[in-house]
Formats: sequence, structure tokens, C-alpha cells
Amino acid sequence: MSATHRQLGLAQLSLLQCSPPELVSLAAAAGFDFIGARVRPVTPAERPYNVQPGSPLLAETLARMADTGVRVHDIEFLLLDGSDQRDAWLAMMEAGQALGAASMTVAASDADRSRLADTLAQMTADGKEYGIMPTLEAISYQAVNSIPAAAELARDAGCMILIDALHVRRFGGTPAEISQNADLVPMLQLCDGPEQRPADRAGLVAESRSERGVPGSGGFRLAELVASLPAGVPLSVETPSDSTVARIGELGWATALKAGALRVLEEAAALPAAGSPEPEPDKQGAK
Repeated sequence: MSATHRQLGLAQLSLLQCSPPELVSLAAAAGFDFIGARVRPVTPAERPYNVQPGSPLLAETLARMADTGVRVHDIEFLLLDGSDQRDAWLAMMEAGQALGAASMTVAASDADRSRLADTLAQMTADGKEYGIMPTLEAISYQAVNSIPAAAELARDAGCMILIDALHVRRFGGTPAEISQNADLVPMLQLCDGPEQRPADRAGLVAESRSERGVPGSGGFRLAELVASLPAGVPLSVETPSDSTVARIGELGWATALKAGALRVLEEAAALPAAGSPEPEPDKQGAK
């Protein structure tokens, strides 16, 4: 697979108001290969989508997947808070298995590292029955807020990590940290925004959930992040913008996101790929 032909997906958060079957159809119309499906709401204000086995919404989603060829790559989202959430993640894994997903995104507000490591290990063991791999996302305003911290937990638990361009730039992550842990990364999420981070946690949350920029339109230097991973790693565009969707519509937004992702891929293709050898020094100019 060439650097400019990675698999591209559309994350549910980009169009959160759309149900999974609606997202499948929009992704197909915009030319995406897969979607990420939100099978559990994150906030009480979110519309819940029941795609559990036997549900009408699952049947409709599977029918549209069959019609379009768009698949579900990942499911989301569970915030690990230190309480007993096993019933919640088992239900999510059941839905994910029915959709054909390979991974489930989690993050952590639990600051007790030992307990969190045990939770992740239990999730990982449970996921094997469903063919679902937990992926721990480092989030700038949560307890696990760096790539090294997420990677250490993942290696201990046997799970993987999810890289989100927004949070990498907000917590000061580097392409080198991504490359060093590339074996743990099954997917990179793309969005863009200003180089200056919001002033406080409330600003970080608002930006993350509702106002991000089209890939390639801001200061996140996305090509560097893309080039830090092997060419086979898929990219998912997670770029919500309530204001823009209200202005140009859902399909217009999905189409703009696909075009932005393709521009980032073209830019990344001009950079040294992950694992490429360093160039030979100029012996004539060497001292």
C-alpha cells in the first residue's frame, strides 16, 4: 500500500448527530473506506444508538454496509473511571462483534495506575472472545495524557493505543514518540486546529467535542504524524464542527474532510516514511 493510498475512515464524532447507518451512507458518498461507530453515548446529552444484536438499527447498519462496501473498523467510547464497568464494555464488545469491528476506544479518568492496569488487562482478556482489541487513547484533559503513559499501560495489559492528532498537539506529543510505539498503534485520527492550545480544561473539552478543523487547514503539522507510522496504518478523520455542519450540511462536511485527508496524505508522501534509514552524511563536508 502506497503512502497516498491508506485506508481512510470517518469517525462518528465528525457527524455525531448521524446514526451509524446514516454515517455508513455518508461515508460511502464521500469516498471513505470505513467508519467508527459510537455504540455507547459519552454524555447524557448525546443521542444513544442501540446497535446491540437483534436491534433494528444494527440490521439497518449491516444492510447499508453490504450495499456500500463501507465497513465498521472501530467502536467507541468508554471512559474508565475506576468503577466496575465490565457490563458496559461487554455490551459494547457484543455490538462491535456484530458490526465486524476490530477495536474499541477507551480513555481513562482513573488516576490509580495499578487499578487502571488491572482494568485494561481484564478488558483485553474479555475482548479476545469477541475479536475486539481495546485501544487506549491519551487525552489531553484526562488522567492518561501522554503517549509514553498510554504505551506503558498498553504493554502491561496487552492492548493497544489510539493516536489522536488533536490530543498529541495539545499535550505536546512528538512524532518520535509515535514511531517508538508504532507496534501498538492500529489507527491514527486526523483533525486540525490552531497551534495555540485553549487556555483551560473547559476550552480543551469544547474544542475536542465540537470545533476542530479540516485536516491540513491548521497548525497541527499532520503530515509529520502520518509519516511517523507505517503505510499500512489506517487513518480515521475525527473532526467535529457543529458550526460548519450547520452551514454546509452533513454530506458537504464529509466531502470536505475526505478532501483534506487526501491533501495531508500527499504531503506526507513527500516525507521520509517510518522506518526509513537516515540519509548518508555528506563525506566531503564531514569534519
